[in-house]
Amino acid sequence: MGRADLSGEATEGTRAADLVRAAAREGRIVFRRTTLDELKALLGPPVRESTQREDVLERIRLTYPGVEVMFVRDRGRTTSPIVFEVIAGDQGVGIRPDRLVALRDRQDLERLDSFFGLEGVSLAALDLRDEADVLARLGFNSETRWPDGSQLPPGFDPQAVLQQGKNPGLGVRGLHARGLDGRGTGLAIIDQPLVQDHREYADRMARHEELDVEGTPPQMHGPAVASVAVGRTCGVAPRAALHYYAVPMWSWRSCEPYRKVIESILAHNRSATGDQRIRVVSISQGMFSQWEDYAEWQETLAKAAAQGVLVVTCDRDWLDYGTLQRKESADPDDPTGYVRGRFGGPHDALYVPAANRTIAGREGPEAYTYDRIGGMSWAAPYLAGLAALAFQINPELDPALIVRLWQEGATKTDVGPVINPTAFLAAVRTAQASAGAAHQV
Repeated sequence: MGRADLSGEATEGTRAADLVRAAAREGRIVFRRTTLDELKALLGPPVRESTQREDVLERIRLTYPGVEVMFVRDRGRTTSPIVFEVIAGDQGVGIRPDRLVALRDRQDLERLDSFFGLEGVSLAALDLRDEADVLARLGFNSETRWPDGSQLPPGFDPQAVLQQGKNPGLGVRGLHARGLDGRGTGLAIIDQPLVQDHREYADRMARHEELDVEGTPPQMHGPAVASVAVGRTCGVAPRAALHYYAVPMWSWRSCEPYRKVIESILAHNRSATGDQRIRVVSISQGMFSQWEDYAEWQETLAKAAAQGVLVVTCDRDWLDYGTLQRKESADPDDPTGYVRGRFGGPHDALYVPAANRTIAGREGPEAYTYDRIGGMSWAAPYLAGLAALAFQINPELDPALIVRLWQEGATKTDVGPVINPTAFLAAVRTAQASAGAAHQV
């Protein structure tokens, strides 16, 4: 079956759909292997081609009669766009199989984008001994299949990397050893649907509500943010109680729906005690200050602060912070063992670990992903977890003071100010002691 002429006539939609279905069955269109140029060679010029640019990805959509094909490309690298979804008529073509995407050669490996990396990919047929540089830019997950160890770069052990990446870093595990782990504190997350029974946080779940997402399968975002905040092995506050609100973040385009959730949390808090009372809310969304109803959002934040609730977001109008990428050969507790991540900021921004770390995956209760990009979305629950530790020390702490102490206690490095969890919590104790002394006077 060769290249098709798919211009114009009504029957061409059926012909195009039949062509792509046959090509998918025969392995000539393969998820994350077929490039845009290869698809055009098969179907010819599209009726329409459009591009949408996001923080990390560039999405390219080709339209043919009766067929839509979507490609993705990592904006951080110059790579060939690779096929991600094919729709023929009203149905998907099934190029995203349950089985692993098997790579055939180095060319397939080079095509992979950094955003999805090696997730759900089989490398079993490849000799990777000379591919250390390629592997260093591609994350992977529990589903990734590797060749025999003799075919891996010297010293590269993916299981060891996955395990080491669970450490939140910057001395957080040392705080846990001293009993500072968020116990007695309620932490809420407003994010996308998650795997509710994931081993990282299932027994931390105090509340789970779904708002307009009933029936939606788990997304990548939800398990990740939950594990960063309260995960038993990945989390900053592993003993905090998790109150999770699963929402359609992809379709919420104003502050209003988020405001309604915050208002419901404040109403819940009026009669809640112990870790049923929510003290910190994490929202991995950075658009609030760009939406028209931002003034109303600020009013809601003020109400939360008056009730002693800190709302952590990715909005730089709230707090200017950026991401760190851990050097894999460095001590994760050493603040100089990091470089600035892809989502940085000015030199004087506050920098938070996010990249080259392990997070819970969406594939099931035992799934993990080693993420090499680490966006702002992972930094927000890290900060929220630290706030939970602070509220464990002093439940009466002013939320605004938490943010100020993050900044004042940061470690100065060549990258910029790096969050210092130990110094932050020492300052919280000092503030608590000072407040107690002033009260006695």
